[in-house]
Amino acid sequence: MKYRTVKLHLESSLKLITDKRNPDYRNSIKESISAVESLSKIIIGNDKTTLGQALKIIDQKHPLPKSLKSGFSAIYGYTSDSGGIRHGLLTDQIAPELEEARFMLIACSAFVNYLISKHK
Repeated sequence: MKYRTVKLHLESSLKLITDKRNPDYRNSIKESISAVESLSKIIIGNDKTTLGQALKIIDQKHPLPKSLKSGFSAIYGYTSDSGGIRHGLLTDQIAPELEEARFMLIACSAFVNYLISKHK
């Protein structure tokens, strides 16, 4: 399956957010954005790139609405600087809660579907 890794990231995000005994919102968010990053690597055929770099390349081949591209770049930035989601924990950050994890899962799932349908 071409998008196997994307599916695994989204499934993992859902599992982490819905764990009744020990939900893990930080890693759910990380898995959500990783699904988008994984898909972008598949689309451009380069598994060494970042999401930010990949969005620029995707936009050159299949133009994205400017606000949508910059919005998703900002969301990617959020995962880099907020609470150490994609990187080490930062001491002065508030831990993400259910609302942030739910938003990221829904937004990233929607963006994945958008990119897949745009690049078929």
